Amino acid sequence: MQWRLLRHSLILRLVGLSLLLLLLVQAAGFAVVRATIDRNARAQIAQALDLDENVWRRLLEQNAEKLRQGSALLAADYGFRSAVNSGDEDTIQSVLENHGSRIGATVAALLGTGMEVRAVSLTGSMNAFADALRDVVPPLAVQPQGSQIAVVDGVPYQFVMVPLRAPVVIGWVLMGFPVNQPLADEVRQLLSVHVALVVTDAGGATKVPVSTLPPGPLAQLQREGVPSGELQTPDGTLLARAIRLDSVGGDVQALLLRSVEEVIAPYRQLQVLLAIITVAGVLLFAVGTGLVAQRLTTPLRSLLAATQRLSRGEYDVPLDHTRRTDEIGNLARSFDLMRVDIGAQQTEIRRLAYWDRLTGLPNRERFRDAVVQAIASPASPVQPLAVLTLDLDRFKHVNDVLGYAFGDRLLQAVAERLSQQVRSPDDMVARLGGNEFAILLHRADAAAAHDVALRINQSFEDPLAFEDQTVDLSAGIGFACWPGDADDADTLLSRSEIAMYAAKRKLSGALQYDAAFDSTSTQTLSLLSELRHAVEHHELRLYLQPKVGLHGQPGLAAEALVRWQHPQRGLVPPMQFIPFAEQTGFVRHLTLWMFEEVARLLADPRTQGLPLRVSVNLSTRDLLDPELSHRLADILLRHGVAASAFCLEITESAIMDDPQRAEAMLNRLSEQGFKLSIDDFGTGYSSLAYLKRLPVDELKIDKSFVMGMETGEDDAMIVRSTIDLAHNLGLTVVAEGVETAAILERLRILACDEAQGYHIARPLPVDDFLAWQARPR
Repeated sequence: MQWRLLRHSLILRLVGLSLLLLLLVQAAGFAVVRATIDRNARAQIAQALDLDENVWRRLLEQNAEKLRQGSALLAADYGFRSAVNSGDEDTIQSVLENHGSRIGATVAALLGTGMEVRAVSLTGSMNAFADALRDVVPPLAVQPQGSQIAVVDGVPYQFVMVPLRAPVVIGWVLMGFPVNQPLADEVRQLLSVHVALVVTDAGGATKVPVSTLPPGPLAQLQREGVPSGELQTPDGTLLARAIRLDSVGGDVQALLLRSVEEVIAPYRQLQVLLAIITVAGVLLFAVGTGLVAQRLTTPLRSLLAATQRLSRGEYDVPLDHTRRTDEIGNLARSFDLMRVDIGAQQTEIRRLAYWDRLTGLPNRERFRDAVVQAIASPASPVQPLAVLTLDLDRFKHVNDVLGYAFGDRLLQAVAERLSQQVRSPDDMVARLGGNEFAILLHRADAAAAHDVALRINQSFEDPLAFEDQTVDLSAGIGFACWPGDADDADTLLSRSEIAMYAAKRKLSGALQYDAAFDSTSTQTLSLLSELRHAVEHHELRLYLQPKVGLHGQPGLAAEALVRWQHPQRGLVPPMQFIPFAEQTGFVRHLTLWMFEEVARLLADPRTQGLPLRVSVNLSTRDLLDPELSHRLADILLRHGVAASAFCLEITESAIMDDPQRAEAMLNRLSEQGFKLSIDDFGTGYSSLAYLKRLPVDELKIDKSFVMGMETGEDDAMIVRSTIDLAHNLGLTVVAEGVETAAILERLRILACDEAQGYHIARPLPVDDFLAWQARPR
């Protein structure tokens, strides 16, 4: 793990890359310096060899001049000339020997005027020199002032020849000496250059009779012959300059050799010093780069540690390096500012996550955590606790009539009033959502919880006044206790709400949870499953209750009703499943099923000739469904039925739940051609304020008013007023709940348009309805 971290370390990458670049530059520099030194050394050696060649040739000329002088001295000797003139051979021979040994000549000879050899004094065999003398004489006769090299037994000799005058030329003096090791040593000592004479005789055999080379290079030279430019030896490279000497009796080349290493040697110390400086520079660069990288990466590691703290939710630790004035300091300050901002945002998020913004109370999640912590407390003995849940009555109506801003102020006032009823600092008041609140009471049993609920109800007896508006408060309160009513926090909260809903249904101020309240929930789950099964397996039945015109109006009308033919329980009354369907939202499926069945009936050949109009009830959830008009249009199109054959009945309460959305949907339905009717008219709120704006065609008087006409004049006045109001607005009126002939007759007198009820006909299956309408009346 540590090695992987180091391998991916930014410091190592920075230092490694920098060192790599530096080493590449230094290596390139070394290569350039080495190549330059080598090139300069070779150029220097080439210049030195030019000088060496000149010196070598000059030495050979000096030796030749020495021989010429010695020969001239001999030629000028009077006794020698007399002996030559007199033909004294002994004297001639003696003079040649003495004079030749005196000047160091190996060969001293007297030649006649015809270049024939008259006398010879030499060191060595005459046979070896016979051919050399014969070959040397012609070139020297052509150029007497010159010299000539001749190879004798593999050794080069230098010969000169001067005339013998008395006063005319009476002969020639020829002298020669070997080009041997002393001359090479002299050159080596004088010029520090190696000299080697390579002699190739007439037979092709090569010898190196003279050399200043060490044994190794000498042996390599003898083995390989004359090199072309340079000689590579184990000890180094020798640059060679081959000087071909004009010779007879064989080929003679003088090799001048200089060592490249000897020339470069003075630069080696410079290279070593440069290498030391380079190594020191690399080390210093590595240290400096490491320090710079450390200075750069230390803040980065600090930022990394800060991000890890931020990921753990630690926002209170300030960041280092914020006082730096460079880019790192700017980055650190920006990151620290981000830390502060994120901390503030997280604080706000936690506040929003656990606190209600409107009232400042804990929200549902915070309240649940408090209940969980209270139950999990290790206190001994176990301390009981209670949860109260309350829901304000008629709060939606307040919102609709007085506006949402007023509703918000009302919720804030309720929160303040509830907080005043909590006396222990450990207890908690929370807003669960909407107009629902909850209270957590520590060390409280059922009696204590009931006392708090009574205090809350008593506090609500004083109405709330806002400017010119006064609102009476009431609420349904339910409570559950731990450990008696529940084993865990979620169950305790759920059962407190169940008790609250039971209190609202029974209009009781406060109720403790009872197991009997919960049985309904189990039944509703079963009922929902069975109701879905009923729709899918065709257990629902369409019933029609006839409507009759009271003044001979043409046409036939009926209200569509649904019945459930349960396979085990038989015919289930509508009141046992319709309210439940409305609460759960399943009523939308029932509405579409009923609309489908009515459309199928209207498309049936048995009804196509009848002027039949069928009323279908729409619930609140239907009106708030934005796709309702499209769904109904699809059913009409599928069965080929006109929208005018339908009358859609909507209750006042359904309209008032969301007036704006309801009005928009009713306008769309009216534009499609549906007839619209307000059902149970007179039982809702503020209907008249919207009646003139709604595209309705019919009012349906609630049966409670119709049935009360026989016993009370108040109901009769309501019915008469409703009929007059509707007619003045251009609407038709339908009265439901007609149970007797007297009610029917009275409705006819009041100019009611249509009526329905058990006196006319009970709800009938489709076949019975068709038979009923066919009977004469």
